[in-house]
Amino acid sequence: MTDFLEEKKREIEARMSELRPMVEEYERLAAAARALDGLDATPAEPSRSRGRSSRSNGGSSGRRGRPKGSGTRGTQALDLVKANPGIGIPELAEKMGIKQNYLYRVLPGLEQDGLVEKRDRGWYAKEAA
Repeated sequence: MTDFLEEKKREIEARMSELRPMVEEYERLAAAARALDGLDATPAEPSRSRGRSSRSNGGSSGRRGRPKGSGTRGTQALDLVKANPGIGIPELAEKMGIKQNYLYRVLPGLEQDGLVEKRDRGWYAKEAA
């Protein structure tokens, strides 16, 4: 009986490995569709200079792209932290099927946004005020 269960578990894990790239592609496409939905049909303002001096002219922080932790992975990590208080990055990475190093960038961004906090070796969701 144990051999049967182990074999089925291996089959499931193999199939999940096969499907993972398609799930990741789906997530990228869904994010692109959401981004396109957010675009206005009206013409954009004339763009400012995109030089490297954006900080010196009172511009933004100089960071390009979306805010840390605002992507699909950030949302997925936050949901897992809420469901598993005290979860560590290795467990999060395993549940999400990604490498740990990505989460070492995502979770501090969520922490800066006040959504999670790190205590000891685990991450906890902050309660909404």
